[in-house]
Amino acid sequence: MRKNEDLKEASWDEAFTFIVDKLSSIKKKTGSDSIAGLSSARCTNEENYLFQKFIRAVIGTNNVDHCARL
Repeated sequence: MRKNEDLKEASWDEAFTFIVDKLSSIKKKTGSDSIAGLSSARCTNEENYLFQKFIRAVIGTNNVDHCARL
């Protein structure tokens, strides 16, 4: 993680906390539709299903896409 212009090693807990904080602040400041998710065609159908459920149910946006469409 970048701390004071330097890259520092972080634990998984620190990384997840950082992600949650950033997504929450973006969602609160500009709304959930300012967040989008891009998945991969190399993931299984089950993984892509779980990803779109996360983006739609937890994040609250329908902005979901995957690279196979391109």
